[in-house]
Amino acid sequence: MTPELRSWIEQVRQSFGDRCFACGRKNDEGLHLDDWDWDDGRATAVFRPRPEHVGAGDTLHGGLAATVLDEAMVWAGIFQERVLSVTGTLNLRFRSPLYVSDTIIAVGWVEERRGRRLKLAGRLEVDEVVTAEASGLYLVSSTVD
Repeated sequence: MTPELRSWIEQVRQSFGDRCFACGRKNDEGLHLDDWDWDDGRATAVFRPRPEHVGAGDTLHGGLAATVLDEAMVWAGIFQERVLSVTGTLNLRFRSPLYVSDTIIAVGWVEERRGRRLKLAGRLEVDEVVTAEASGLYLVSSTVD
């Protein structure tokens, strides 16, 4: 990540708060997806689940996987379109189990923008294998300077 991108992300956090459940650093209970990068039209971050993120057995809870995907897609909108957005629809497909011991790469991108509507997509990867995919319709809630 370039120093310019890091500085801009800090400005976004200061403008909109830093308590987001998914990416906020000031939310002790959150997922702490705070190491975002933007390259070639893709927002990426590393997610390292904690033991309390468990679902059945040693798998990652599916709702938390969905949250990570949702966040990756929102950050793609922030980076590319300079907007914050809220989820209108979220379509999700799990391809293989995710485990709390996995190091997960979250990837999001913008497929299309029409006015206040964004069509976003994303995926989760473990060891370069796609484990989950998502797409959705998001609505712009505010602009980011």
